[in-house]
Amino acid sequence: MIIRPNLARIGLIAALMLRACGAGSAQANAQPDTTQSTPNAANVAITLAEALKRAEANEPNFATALANNKVARLDKSIARAALLPSARFAGQGLYVQPNGLRDAGGEGVVNTNPKFVSADARPREYIAQGVIDETLSLGSVAGVRLASAKAAIAEAELEIARRGLVATVTGLYYGVAAANHKLAIAQQAEKEAADFTALTGHREQAREAAHADTIKAQLQQQHHERELADAKLNADKASLELAVLLFPDPRTPYTVDVPDSPAPLAPRETVNGLAARNNAELKSALATLSASSADVLAARGAYLPTVGFNYIYGIDANEFAANGPLTPEGTRARNLGYSAAVTVNLPVWDWLSTERKMKQSQIKREAARVALTATQRRLIAQLDETYAEAEVARDQVASLDASVATAAESLRLTKLRYTGGEATVLEVVDAQTAYLAAQNAREDGRVRYQTALSQLQTLTGTM
Repeated sequence: MIIRPNLARIGLIAALMLRACGAGSAQANAQPDTTQSTPNAANVAITLAEALKRAEANEPNFATALANNKVARLDKSIARAALLPSARFAGQGLYVQPNGLRDAGGEGVVNTNPKFVSADARPREYIAQGVIDETLSLGSVAGVRLASAKAAIAEAELEIARRGLVATVTGLYYGVAAANHKLAIAQQAEKEAADFTALTGHREQAREAAHADTIKAQLQQQHHERELADAKLNADKASLELAVLLFPDPRTPYTVDVPDSPAPLAPRETVNGLAARNNAELKSALATLSASSADVLAARGAYLPTVGFNYIYGIDANEFAANGPLTPEGTRARNLGYSAAVTVNLPVWDWLSTERKMKQSQIKREAARVALTATQRRLIAQLDETYAEAEVARDQVASLDASVATAAESLRLTKLRYTGGEATVLEVVDAQTAYLAAQNAREDGRVRYQTALSQLQTLTGTM
């Protein structure tokens, strides 16, 4: 018996094999598109630096920390100014009703006496004086130290807020890129499932595959269509979360630009040195301890006397003039002059209030010391944990890339074997699932590494 080849079937199989090879090669070399577009709208290209700049202008917690820092700086200037002499001008005009009696005034002139005995010897009195005041005390010096420490605390808190915002924006930024990558992966997987459904349908028509293969492929295609819808939803959510910090209208379309190769990991010794010098939490704890020490100094200053200086230059006379009226002797009194005073206040007894304030400030200082040591220990632990996380994530990025390439080649070969009748539909479905899982795992690994880098840079202050 002579067997005649079915040329039509051979041609169909060859065409499907070529198509499968092309699709597998395209999957292995395809780069996910990070563009997120909206119809009829121009996308705004946003780099990570631009995203951070926009977020600093729009995030309320950072704005509050910035305002507190500016207020603390002004408080420091006010406390320093309190150590310097103050100058002021005092002016007053006073009139009291006369009582009808007359008496010789201090300038040798007979004056009408006022009705109020607290008034001067004449019904009218004019005051125009320049006054300089200065008070010296240990409490004022402690106030400057306290204000300086609070300014340092506010500066550290601002840096903490900034670095926290940087970490948040960085995570959201790379989250948007990963969500867009996964969307592209889901689109490719849905297309691959549709192509495989078409392949099983052709093989069923050529009586080379069972109808069960077509059903299985259709189920797989429907599954990928649902995953594609979820990927679109997740991409939209990630975009909106970041857009809240970037734009007045979160619905503004934009694109993110993420480099293909992640940033390198600095050596451990460099990281430790940067953390010791630049960690914001450590600076805040040190400034808090300085503020507690200033409180102790201020409380101790209550035991010491305060010294006040007062200098006045001007007039305090019955006439608003530099010279008084002409006396019978032909002389004039000079109204313009000065006075100076020194005041010393020495504390004697306050029912032990100063002693109790001293104990309060010392208790707070000890608590600040405990908080400082705890911050140092926590920093060491966080550095070890975060650096180890970054190392593992970095090492796994290359492994995940290799897994994607291997899964793509496995899918290509499995589809060729299925086209040639050497593999089952379940093997193809498993290869598709493995390829999709490998691509998603690679995106998760990249985000994991970027997140670890962000946390490490937050601890070291190199953002």
